[in-house]
Amino acid sequence: MAIRKTSFVPGEYFHIYNRGNDKRQIFHDASDYYHFLKLLYLSNSHKNFVIRDIEGDIYSIDRGNPIINIGAYCAMPNHFHLLITPIEEGGLSKFMQKFSTGLSMYYNAKYSRTGSLFEGKFKAEHASNDTYLKYLFSYIHLNPIKLIQKDWKENGIKDLNKCVEYLRKYYFSSYSDYLNQLRPERIIINRTAFPDYLPNEKVFEKEILDWLVNTEARPM
Repeated sequence: MAIRKTSFVPGEYFHIYNRGNDKRQIFHDASDYYHFLKLLYLSNSHKNFVIRDIEGDIYSIDRGNPIINIGAYCAMPNHFHLLITPIEEGGLSKFMQKFSTGLSMYYNAKYSRTGSLFEGKFKAEHASNDTYLKYLFSYIHLNPIKLIQKDWKENGIKDLNKCVEYLRKYYFSSYSDYLNQLRPERIIINRTAFPDYLPNEKVFEKEILDWLVNTEARPM
């Protein structure tokens, strides 16, 4: 069994991502994406939950103490991105085991399939400096642009206003939480556990706009 080169030290920052096996689509409709959001919240706990057994608002459930902090996330049709800092030793691995298993079980049951949903173990990159860590907030939140203009990084943005509006309305990322929009899912992230690079919505969107229009240093 392969041993990870990355050690998930509490208090350090990590870019976590994975995609469907053979680049398989893993989110097909809104209910799949909403399940992703629910698992982000419920997996971040020492407790074990079964979503179908929960009545009422999932985001009001007392999870007890979380095991990680999430700073940003985005779900795309065949992959996802997370920005995580572990709270306790082993917290990140425990969270990802619960989250990945929950997503796989849900998908296989709903779509009547068996086998691995993901392309191997989740990938992890250590954000070891401020430059890279700050960059990740833009990189993760800009992913949905590829859904309306696949070649934007290579050829530039064709309609800036359309892209910004699309990001604002894309529900399955933490973008709207950085605009301080009120929604139940805002509890998924804990911004105070990360450096205050983006103290308010104006600074956040300026950072995003800079990446969108910067032709020399786009997040690849």
